[in-house]
Amino acid sequence: MIQLPEDRRPPLTPQLALRVAIIGGFALTLFAIIFFRLWFLQVLSGQQYLAQASVNVVRHVDIPAPRGEILDSSDNVLVASQPALDVQIEPPSMRVPVNPANMFAPPRRDEIVYRRLARVLEMSNKRTSCDVGDHRTRRGKLRPNVYHLAAIPCQVAQQIYLVPYANVTIKADVSPAVQYYILERQSQFPGVNVEQVYQRSYPHGGLAAQLFGTIGPISPDELKEHQYHGISEQAIIGQSGLEAEYDKYLRGTDGSQRIQINADGQFQKYLRERQPVAGHNLKLSLNLKLQQVGQNALQESIESNPPSQGGAFVAMNPDTGAIYGMGSLPTFNPNIFTKPISQAAYEQLNNASSNYPLLNRAIQSAGPTGSTFKVITATAALESGDWNIDDSYDDTGEFCFPGTTDCLHNSGHAAYGTVNLVSAIRVSDDIFFYNLGARTNVDTPQGGPLQEWAKKFGIGQPTGVDLPGEVSGTLPTPAWRANRNKLESECEQAIGPYKGDPKHPAADGGCGIAVTPPEQWTIGDNVNMAVGQGDVQVTPMQLAVVYSALANGGTIVRPHVGLDIQNSQGVVLQKIQPPAARHIDINPLYRQTILEGLREAASQSGGTSAGVFGNFPEQVYGKTGTAQYISDGVEQDYAWYACFVPGSATTKPITVVVTVEQGGFGAVAAAPVAREILSQWFFGKPGKYQAGAASGNQL
Repeated sequence: MIQLPEDRRPPLTPQLALRVAIIGGFALTLFAIIFFRLWFLQVLSGQQYLAQASVNVVRHVDIPAPRGEILDSSDNVLVASQPALDVQIEPPSMRVPVNPANMFAPPRRDEIVYRRLARVLEMSNKRTSCDVGDHRTRRGKLRPNVYHLAAIPCQVAQQIYLVPYANVTIKADVSPAVQYYILERQSQFPGVNVEQVYQRSYPHGGLAAQLFGTIGPISPDELKEHQYHGISEQAIIGQSGLEAEYDKYLRGTDGSQRIQINADGQFQKYLRERQPVAGHNLKLSLNLKLQQVGQNALQESIESNPPSQGGAFVAMNPDTGAIYGMGSLPTFNPNIFTKPISQAAYEQLNNASSNYPLLNRAIQSAGPTGSTFKVITATAALESGDWNIDDSYDDTGEFCFPGTTDCLHNSGHAAYGTVNLVSAIRVSDDIFFYNLGARTNVDTPQGGPLQEWAKKFGIGQPTGVDLPGEVSGTLPTPAWRANRNKLESECEQAIGPYKGDPKHPAADGGCGIAVTPPEQWTIGDNVNMAVGQGDVQVTPMQLAVVYSALANGGTIVRPHVGLDIQNSQGVVLQKIQPPAARHIDINPLYRQTILEGLREAASQSGGTSAGVFGNFPEQVYGKTGTAQYISDGVEQDYAWYACFVPGSATTKPITVVVTVEQGGFGAVAAAPVAREILSQWFFGKPGKYQAGAASGNQL
């Protein structure tokens, strides 16, 4: 057969044949080595390694890092970490691994372990009702899932429901004797570990509890967030307050320990260990003594002015925004969160019957502020030209809407006669400010000068304080009212749930988003807003920023509690100095006129808080407020007081805002609390005033 040219191959040379033989021999030798090694491991040594595998197991154990301390401005410890021993159950290591499918019905073998553990820890084995999560009924209401379980399986079910497969803490802070007992009998307690952890410690109990916040196990959803990338599924993180805001600094880095155990789960020896790195310390601008005095004074006012049950205060530097004190009552003892807390106990802390002690009312509760809002109204009227500093108004005791017989009156139907802006602020003349509200009303979507200046001062938007959960409040405008009416109409016409909420037919009172039938914006809305009533919603923190801007000349500060980040030796690693949010241009003459009214209100005869501050040594500029709330058809008075001592009058400028829910008049319930705070700040001791000395309008 004749080969085609392209099929012809060159002859194999001796040199090429030698190379092929060498490479082939090398490959054959390599495969032979691998084959004999596998044969040795599997045939000759297989039983030996199998025996070792059945005897020894290497377990990785996380070593939690202590969280950094939280200190006040004088380095007093407010929140600390201390070592403790926790008894934990590791769900995958139980004789029958615990998972969400079988957590409500423990197998017999695990029930025996639970009973042994209950005896050692002196816990009840009696079955009782156990609430595990909630379910939604056909009518849309949330109802708890109730099971009949003993104490330990109840805790296992509750914690696995929240964080599946993470270790379950059964009892915190046990004695070393308990630790030794369980470790010496590990075969009787499979899946049970005694781990060293670090507990949060709060030496001052409920002082500023909402401010510090709480910590807890990381959730599956949180593990997916970028800020928690790479941390353990069993990590403890900040869940609220400063603990959450500065978690990345406070948390530290967990270590790990490799230990060898035998087939019975008994400890054999320690292997490699990586030491944990403690978290950094957080230093605050908070003044411990001021915080204590403010909280005690607020508690006294609540108890002295029934039916009040809650309130809040803020004390801050008006020039920098550094917060010296922030309190919210009722409070709670955060030490209860250092150990596992039942669902029922948590719900008790988070419902109306206990008046929501977990709520930080200084930043998370907003409402009408009464006459303390009048400084915004005065600024808007002057800056818009709707009022001049030399203008006067004849207060006859009533303000009637043009073309109607609808009239409003001062408190107690008082008539102040001819007043100017300064005297109107001094006596808190509602009729005067009703007039300014009518003058500044503009029926455009965004409203008029009152809405413009309220927005500039920060009403209706977060202050940017370094705390999570701050609410924005509400700045009412015609556009806001129209949108609320639109949402109400959509909700009433919806079939089934509306944006997560069940339908509420109009026949049952509507959805509650807006009044039914809908109301359009009127001059009355602006008149109400001018005196801090109606739909305007302001937090104590927002009001503190407003008064700070008046004190410092127009700078809208960004409030902050954090001062700096330090290592354990006290070396400052990072300062916390957030820049101001913005500056608003207030005519210096207008500002000085408003300040004159505030000074007279706190010091001159007839001033609304002169009975409290008339003899105070420092130059206090203050305004009382009494806001009317309607709850269950009953009108209730909420007391407010806002004041400052500016940098022009002292080397220690300060702004203080106090609110006492259902406390009555601002001069009676709120102003005395502010006086005690200022007395502590300037003189190092609380300074109470003599009750009954107030004069004039106390609103």
